[in-house]
Amino acid sequence: MSTLIVIAYPEEHRAAEVLATLKQLRSQDLIDLDDAFYVTKDKEGDTKVHHAVHLTRKGAGWGALGGLLIGALFFIPVAGLIVGAATGAMGVKLADLGIDHQFVKDLSAQLQPNSSAIFVLVRNASPDKVLAALRPYGGTILQSTLSEEAEEDLKANLKASQGS
Repeated sequence: MSTLIVIAYPEEHRAAEVLATLKQLRSQDLIDLDDAFYVTKDKEGDTKVHHAVHLTRKGAGWGALGGLLIGALFFIPVAGLIVGAATGAMGVKLADLGIDHQFVKDLSAQLQPNSSAIFVLVRNASPDKVLAALRPYGGTILQSTLSEEAEEDLKANLKASQGS
C-alpha cells in the first residue's frame, strides 16, 4: 500500500528542488514512488502542476513489454509491442491511477502566492535516509496517510531545518 504525503513550502522553487532530491534517492533505490509532482503558485495566484512520474508512459512501457512477449509467442513481436504499449497506456488512463486531481486542486487552493507544494505517493522508502535528505528543505505537512508516529517524526525533521 502506498503512502500519500503533501508538503508545502513558502518558496515557489522549493518543491522542484525537493523533487530533484527525491529523484536522486529513487536512483539510489532509497525510495519507490508511485506518483510524484509539485504545484507552484506564482505571485498572481496562478497555479501550475509539474509532473515527475508519468504514469501513462509507465503503463505503456509495461504494456509494450507484455505485448512483445505475447507477440513473440505468435511470431509477431512488433505488432505485440505496438498493441501492448497502446493497451498499457490506455489502461492507466482509464484506471486514473495516482493522486486524485480534485484533491490536488483543493489543496493547491490553500497555497499562498509565491509558494509550492510537493505531492508524493510513496510505495517504499528507507525512512532514515529520506528524512535526512529532506530535512534541509523544511516545509509544512498539508496532508498525509502516514501513521501518527511517522507523521510526528516527519514534522520534527522538517521543523529542525526551520530552527537552524
